[in-house]
Amino acid sequence: MSSKQQDLKDTERLPEATAKKVQTLALGVAAVGLALSAVGYMGDKQRFAFSFLTAFEWVTTLGLGALFFVMIQHVTRAGWSVAPRRHAEWLTSILWVSPILFFVGVFPNMHTLYEHWLGEHAAHDAIVKAKQAYLNTGFFTGRAVLFFAIWAVLAWFFQSKSREQDSSGDTKLTEKMQAMAAPGLALFALSQTFAGFDWVMSMDPHWYSTIFGVYMFAGGVVAALSVLAIINIRLQSAGLLQKVSTVEHQHDIGKLLFGFTVFWTYIAFSQYFLIWYGNIPEETIFFKHRWVESWKEWSLLLLVGHFIVPVVVLMSRHTKRNKAILTVMAVWMLLMHFVDMYWLVMPNLDHHGVHFTLGDVGALFLCAGLGFALVARRAAASPLFPLKDPRLAEAHKVENL
Repeated sequence: MSSKQQDLKDTERLPEATAKKVQTLALGVAAVGLALSAVGYMGDKQRFAFSFLTAFEWVTTLGLGALFFVMIQHVTRAGWSVAPRRHAEWLTSILWVSPILFFVGVFPNMHTLYEHWLGEHAAHDAIVKAKQAYLNTGFFTGRAVLFFAIWAVLAWFFQSKSREQDSSGDTKLTEKMQAMAAPGLALFALSQTFAGFDWVMSMDPHWYSTIFGVYMFAGGVVAALSVLAIINIRLQSAGLLQKVSTVEHQHDIGKLLFGFTVFWTYIAFSQYFLIWYGNIPEETIFFKHRWVESWKEWSLLLLVGHFIVPVVVLMSRHTKRNKAILTVMAVWMLLMHFVDMYWLVMPNLDHHGVHFTLGDVGALFLCAGLGFALVARRAAASPLFPLKDPRLAEAHKVENL
């Protein structure tokens, strides 16, 4: 390591006590979620299947958003994001938990969740019959395995090469990660899009949207950036990162959070506007289900909470540089991401209004707790930032004018 890099040296690792505390908290949340999920499952097995899918989508899209962040930093050869990129690498660990959650909680409930194309009446539905080459159990399962394999391998590759560079300082590892990032993004885009089609959109096989995958992607990135903001602020506040991740990096994460919130809104409006303008019954039914009784208020909550509030608050430079305000907005956006996933999944069950239950909370706590327990474990096992990244000095010089 050069003398210049030595001058930039920060606290390298999360204190063991802090790491254990975070892991214990995450596992505690998972335990509470398991108890509430058991109650929800015994009370209404059908509802629990939909609740679990909602929670699974919330945590998985967050992990996918983090994976996108890691790869896009390598593709653009960004220097400002050296430290946040390591934190995003931690978050991609969620993608190793996701297949377990899927095959334990989602896959066994396929006939409940995807009754429209798996039930007996599917044989008498002309639209479903025309899609049976794609919508069948075997191909559905195979695609899921492929999606998880792609995400797990990409997460492993970037984590392992980044950690290897901590020891060796070999700049060729940076070149390898840059070379993998471009094809990785292509695989990511295709797999993430078709996963959204399979796991959420196919719940109503009569409805379709060509930009649904982009909609899911945008929400996941917003959620990932929200967690990155919280991690960055908490580490700074604890005095662990004072040089390689400063208020300037917090500001940059805040700008990305603001930008992707606007992007999510653009995609959401584009999807709505095109369907409204086309006025085709099999397309408009999606929004009709979400404008019935209390779903109308839920839809308005999504409009206000996922767009108007964050855009108004985060538009200012000062709010993005204020730790308390950005933390509150990051937590708020994570909540709104759950509202979004709930809005996508649950109207397929509750056609006449919102019926929020403890089972919904339990499923979320269970999936999020398990996911973040692994994230905390990875955080404890690796340095807080890439110790010998060739752009470490560049990260130190970041300044927002």
